[in-house]
Amino acid sequence: MPRKKQDTDDEKEINIRSLAEELKERLLKQDLEEKSKFKERIKEDLSDEEIEKISGKISRKEVEEEAKEIKKQKEGETLIPLEDYIKCAVHLGTKVISPHMRKFVYKKRADGLAVINTVAIDEKLREAVDLLIKYNPEQIYLACKREAGWEPAKIFSESTGIRAFTKKYPPGVTTNLVLEDFFESELTIICDPWIDRNPLVDTARLKKPVISLCDTNNFITNVTKIIPCNNKAKKSIGCILYILAREFCRAKKISFNHSLEDFTGPLEEVAIR
Repeated sequence: MPRKKQDTDDEKEINIRSLAEELKERLLKQDLEEKSKFKERIKEDLSDEEIEKISGKISRKEVEEEAKEIKKQKEGETLIPLEDYIKCAVHLGTKVISPHMRKFVYKKRADGLAVINTVAIDEKLREAVDLLIKYNPEQIYLACKREAGWEPAKIFSESTGIRAFTKKYPPGVTTNLVLEDFFESELTIICDPWIDRNPLVDTARLKKPVISLCDTNNFITNVTKIIPCNNKAKKSIGCILYILAREFCRAKKISFNHSLEDFTGPLEEVAIR
């Protein structure tokens, strides 16, 4: 190749790289600006305890109305009956909606809470299951720092053989070879990209996939498969982990003897007054 042509090709490659780096920096700056503004709005949102309380007061009327509305959008079977999704308050979001999660919200309740499209929840769960079953238990771990998810996470781990970290995830446990408890992982499951940001960051460094439960106030940077849902309440977290565990065990021919209520607790609807 003539020297002049090679120099021209090299210059083009450098220019392309420069443009790519500039675009990446611009997008990162924009993302950081959005998150900074968003933090101020989150202060006005409901607490985890308030969301948990509301999630425990799903009336029979709400179950029936939501199920009726969803059946207009969905053809065929869902992973669990629509009524069970609603009883578990999986569809209840927060008062704040991030730009990343807006597409999964189809309305707001009278109290200001966003309502997540249950059809989207079911579809995204199926996508997450398709990714999950590509791996063996020893290649996966689950992290759940939020207390509402500790009990369901424990049952998930016991039933699937997948390692689970509750309360605290040891930073660097999958990236720092010198740590005594270091282990290699191919897939990470987290219950909130903000609360569980340490395992999210570690997995991103390794360029490995992440499945995450994401509420309406979450940002999804570095998340591979989103499961849009209420990730603040025990019933909802339990419902999602039950489905993931059941489908994983089914695909891997592992005996699975748990019911939905083993993960969520009792699911009796609140009577209409």
